Amino acid sequence: MRVPRRFAAAAGLLALALAGCGADTGTAVDASDASPITMGFSQVGAESEWRVANTRSVQEAAAAAGIELVFSDAQQDQDRQIEAIRSFIAKGVDVIAFSPVVETGWDPVLREARRAGIPVILTDRAIRTADPGLYRTFLGSDFLEEGNKAGTWLDDRHIRAEEPVSIVEIQGTVGSAPAIERQLAFAEAISSNPQLKIVASTSGDFTRAGGRAVMEDFLADLPDIDVLYAHNDDMGLGAIEAIEAAGKVPGRDIEIISVDGVREGLQALIDGKINYIVECNPLIGEQLMELAVKIVAGEQVLSRVVTKETVFERSAALAALPDRRY
Repeated sequence: MRVPRRFAAAAGLLALALAGCGADTGTAVDASDASPITMGFSQVGAESEWRVANTRSVQEAAAAAGIELVFSDAQQDQDRQIEAIRSFIAKGVDVIAFSPVVETGWDPVLREARRAGIPVILTDRAIRTADPGLYRTFLGSDFLEEGNKAGTWLDDRHIRAEEPVSIVEIQGTVGSAPAIERQLAFAEAISSNPQLKIVASTSGDFTRAGGRAVMEDFLADLPDIDVLYAHNDDMGLGAIEAIEAAGKVPGRDIEIISVDGVREGLQALIDGKINYIVECNPLIGEQLMELAVKIVAGEQVLSRVVTKETVFERSAALAALPDRRY
């Protein structure tokens, strides 16, 4: 196990990076004789503004903490991501972090990491495995809670509906944790209201182009659509393009709920084109580096670390937008 000297160096650098302006950090740690922690990080891709912000957060936090980052972009391909993890193992990194493209199929490569003595941190997305000992912790959002928030808002809005409310859903990447859990929790949240009906649900792969294409198909095939539930802002923004091209008014003719809270999404909410956004915070880099330092030092960490998130209607979006970092 890699311990005291390396940990002291990383911890000292992290403390300096995170200390407030003018804070007294005490005696500085002399890290001149210790190599930095090396983290292999495999990202899903760059499919959305949220993902780009997530990558930037990890890269900036690693630099601030003095952690050497070996970065790989999987381009939404699981085989490419598995290859990257194997390359991290071959390099002998101290810790591996990755945001899995899909939930399943990770056990063999994570066993390889365990045999090599390299701890693994899941970021943003969870995996399904019978052996939770294959990773040390999962840092990310509660996708079930996000889906529940979206469905609860819609149920409250139409609690006295006298006629059916037709809902279309644009899912994220098939097989991914956010797509699965956002769909399940949303459906559960509206299940007690007999007027709320999901009439179509298709994947837009978390991309703006995918959201537009799926919405174009929905509009062509379904005569009456009352609500769109998009699993991220990018797909919702793509769907808005399709709705406007069809001569309808987004946010009025078709209510729109989305997830993320990127700047462009909040602006669309302010403009009345989106009605409700459930936040999913991409800025997890600092928390990730803190966990990495503790794990490499042999410290115990929580098996699940949830990011703090909120929801947005127009007034909240107006307040948040000026300081939005993504």
